[in-house]
Amino acid sequence: MNPWLPTAPCTPGTCAGHDGRVRGRPAAAALLLAGCLWITAGALGAPFLAVLGAARRERLIRRWAYGVVRAFGVRVRITGAPAGPGTAPGAAGTLVVANHISWLDIPLVAAVFPGRMLAKSEIRGWPLLGPLAARGGTLFVERDRLRALPTTVRTIASALHGGSRVVVFPEGTTWCGRGSGGRFTPAAFQAAIDAGATVRPVRLSYRVEPSRTTGTPGRTGPVRGCRPAGHESSAPAGAAAFVGDDPLIASLWRVVTAAGLTAEIRVLPQIPAADRPDRRDLARRAQTAIANESANRPPESVHH
Repeated sequence: MNPWLPTAPCTPGTCAGHDGRVRGRPAAAALLLAGCLWITAGALGAPFLAVLGAARRERLIRRWAYGVVRAFGVRVRITGAPAGPGTAPGAAGTLVVANHISWLDIPLVAAVFPGRMLAKSEIRGWPLLGPLAARGGTLFVERDRLRALPTTVRTIASALHGGSRVVVFPEGTTWCGRGSGGRFTPAAFQAAIDAGATVRPVRLSYRVEPSRTTGTPGRTGPVRGCRPAGHESSAPAGAAAFVGDDPLIASLWRVVTAAGLTAEIRVLPQIPAADRPDRRDLARRAQTAIANESANRPPESVHH
């Protein structure tokens, strides 16, 4: 492991428990199959999107990405203005930045802001998701090679300058979502400054909704570590966390067996890169906006 890379204290054993209802194996297996089939359908249909107009292509990607999250049994709550029409000809694109908790973050963000993802090169080898990410224009980065960082910044800046929307998780690694999260690294923000782009922060969170009066509660398990003080009407969902050395298949199974999960994405006001003096200040501004946004504000727009 490269000692210069961002690391989180979160581990599957301490942060990825589920405190709530659980689904039985048959229902969970059906959801797992449905989610994989939905992703496969997207991979097979991706080549045909190229022949569509930009507006129609973006609508289909948003609906597909929303469907991925729902297919795995997770409800979706979207707060704030979704993405509008595509960038005007000649205008710089938008750098979308978000905190990072789970593999679910990728389709969740794409349900609101379809764009070119910046992802670690290992994702290219993931089954189903890897080929789909490559076809979708994902910008893969080798996190272990710091010498490749200037090239990565130039690649992002070029995409933004061409009017693309680029999605980045600046923490550089996943956090379980129960604590304050990691520091935003400034490299991608330099690309936004170089391209004269706009930065759009979004906050992601996963909650366990309270049990309803209908249905029978399932087994519950203890959740340890990273729990914030106080009690809320819905609790942070550890089951969605994809942290540490957690195998992807184990994370997938946790998600489909955990009942009552809701994924929340809150769209925050945009930040023009030209208004900030340097990349570190721009990164701090975006990080502060996401960290300070209350996860308990009444939702303005809810999608189920």
